[in-house]
Amino acid sequence: MMQMICRTPSAMVSFPRSGMRRGSCVWPGARQLCLRKNLLYGFMRFLSIPLKTLRGVSRSIGISSFCRVPKMSSTLQIEVIPCLSDNYAYLLHDVDTGTVGVVDPSEAVPVMDALSRKNGNLTYILNTHHHYDHTGGNRELKEMYGAKVIGSGIDKDRIPGIDIVLKDGDKWMFAGHEVIVIETPGHTRGHISFYFPGSRAIFTGDTLFSLSCGKLFEGTPEEMLASLKKITSLPDNTNIYCGHEYTLSNSKFALSIEPRNEELKSYAAQVAHLRKKGLPTIPTTLKREKLCNPFLRTSSAEIRQSLNIPATADDAEALGIIRRAKDSF
Repeated sequence: MMQMICRTPSAMVSFPRSGMRRGSCVWPGARQLCLRKNLLYGFMRFLSIPLKTLRGVSRSIGISSFCRVPKMSSTLQIEVIPCLSDNYAYLLHDVDTGTVGVVDPSEAVPVMDALSRKNGNLTYILNTHHHYDHTGGNRELKEMYGAKVIGSGIDKDRIPGIDIVLKDGDKWMFAGHEVIVIETPGHTRGHISFYFPGSRAIFTGDTLFSLSCGKLFEGTPEEMLASLKKITSLPDNTNIYCGHEYTLSNSKFALSIEPRNEELKSYAAQVAHLRKKGLPTIPTTLKREKLCNPFLRTSSAEIRQSLNIPATADDAEALGIIRRAKDSF
């Protein structure tokens, strides 16, 4: 179940942690303990079962016969925080533990304001890459809250205040939520993305935008293509949280090179409606991006014809041509 709460100028999405099922009995730290009489009754009932039936006991008597606990749902809330002119930071809040983190705080004050609304502390700062518009709030937030800064080991000398260095394939825990680190270079050489599989969410920084990808400041089309393929290998229902609100301008470029894409035309109209109301277009979904984002559609015949991309060009060469066209659009 997903709950989305839209505010002006931010939005918050809540994701229950997967794996918790009705009737699960969680002992120390559970919100409700099993009633002693129910436990004793269940235990005595178990002892009274003939030995020959023990093989099937797991089917005949489930754990819920002993312990009736309401469904436990640990929730990760994701709040969109507008920063600077078009950046987004993301506040992460685990409801059960109160653990709070922020992804890519370009400035401190909007994050502090969001924390004050929650009466919360800040435990972690997650950086996708070293650019100032993603790390500018690091030191002030670290000094104010004592938060630990997390980023790529490749960028350990370029991320302000970094404490924890991670690499491709590392698994890290944010409270009880597994986070998988994915190296996604191309925009910068040390760029990483943070994937929360249990919440169906990935924070892509400036690698993948809605309807675009990042400029190739420190990488090649081949590197960017490989990074995008890592992201597109995730489930289609993955929510994409990127670093900027560029979707409206990206839609205009995308339509200029693939004007007959019906899914794109529909999405572009939705984007224009949201921006007219001052609402964020993020998160987007991976499924939508596969249908609409020209940088994920390098084999599209219409795009190739629009940009005079040779039929013999591979996907990396096509991506480079699309990127150059976008840069000059």
